[in-house]
Amino acid sequence: MCGRFSLKSTIQAIEDEFDIEKVDIPVQARYNIAPSQNVSVVVFDGVRCLKTFKWGLIPPWAKDPSIGNRMINARAETLTTKISFKNLLKKSRCLVIADGFYEWEKGTTAKNPYYFYLKSMKPFGFAGLWSVWSKPDGEKIFTCTIITVEPNSIVGKIHNRMPAILFKSDYQLWLDNLYSDEKDLIKVLKPYPSEEMGFHKVSRRVNSPSNDNPECVEPVE
Repeated sequence: MCGRFSLKSTIQAIEDEFDIEKVDIPVQARYNIAPSQNVSVVVFDGVRCLKTFKWGLIPPWAKDPSIGNRMINARAETLTTKISFKNLLKKSRCLVIADGFYEWEKGTTAKNPYYFYLKSMKPFGFAGLWSVWSKPDGEKIFTCTIITVEPNSIVGKIHNRMPAILFKSDYQLWLDNLYSDEKDLIKVLKPYPSEEMGFHKVSRRVNSPSNDNPECVEPVE
């Protein structure tokens, strides 16, 4: 599961890493992004665009938008079989931008959080799916979900799932919504190499979404 992450990178770092050509909304530093909040995503709309979607997928057919609270993640293993995700995998893929994520220690009641990031300290893209849901008054809400996979050896010490972090070389394939070969798309959804990642224990402050400041990512004993 991926239930909390950060994006504190500068807009310049994000534009450089993802070859962004169009920015729809400014990006502010966030240290504790939670479900139902707005997240920064990259989609391809003729050019690579940086947009803001709500985290928690609301399928177009949903009658109640609260379903999004239960669809913050999508397991890579069931993307081709679940009706909520199968069509989106073919034509509505995005990158959810982050530079770190949190997982909570499995098998404990203490809820100790750990922060994971790339050793390069660069921003990266979670593989995501997106959808548009229309309110009764016609207003459109753009939402997304983050795909998860089996953990690598580092994340596996703490949790039994991790978000699917894509290699930069796979961004073009993932964002090309004219390409729909499920086998090729599923191939890029795999645990990120553990040797390229770092992690440390952080304060339980991150347990509350109301805490969103640099202290959230700082290591603790």
